[in-house]
Amino acid sequence: MVVTNNVTLPSDEELTVPELNLSTAALRAGAFHLGKACEFQNNEFMLCRQELDDPRACLNEGKSVTGCAMDFFRKVKKSCHEEFMQYATCLDKSSGTMSFSHCRKTQGVFDKCMKDNFDIDRPEYGYFTRAKIHATNRPAPPKPEKKVYADATPGLPDDYPKPPAKYGARFHWLE
Repeated sequence: MVVTNNVTLPSDEELTVPELNLSTAALRAGAFHLGKACEFQNNEFMLCRQELDDPRACLNEGKSVTGCAMDFFRKVKKSCHEEFMQYATCLDKSSGTMSFSHCRKTQGVFDKCMKDNFDIDRPEYGYFTRAKIHATNRPAPPKPEKKVYADATPGLPDDYPKPPAKYGARFHWLE
């Protein structure tokens, strides 16, 4: 996007939102359940970004994604704090790549707590890669009008004389 004098940038108040102060291990531990819990808000944000191609137009959708994530982790802290922290600590300390394979036992305990308290199952493998239809209340952006250009080179009239080529045909092997 080229910035010119006609571009208006949002104010600091519009851009300021409370951020998630979580470590990578904590975000990774809650990622599957967070994705399932905030799926609608995330899809709404991504649809807005895809359709409008202007990040300034999707600030409210981005704020709702952040708000949903904040609410999710507050609920987890209230109900499943111990199980979540064991799982996040296991991810952080078990390997340098935070591999899930080393922490299946603590993952199972955390998944059970999420199921019991929030009725959220861990999504099955490949859930987030499937194509889904997202129903939104936001109006669709207007479709760009197709530009119609006049024919740049009008053709010759049908009765225009066409003498044979002066130096022969271009495709001489066809003669």
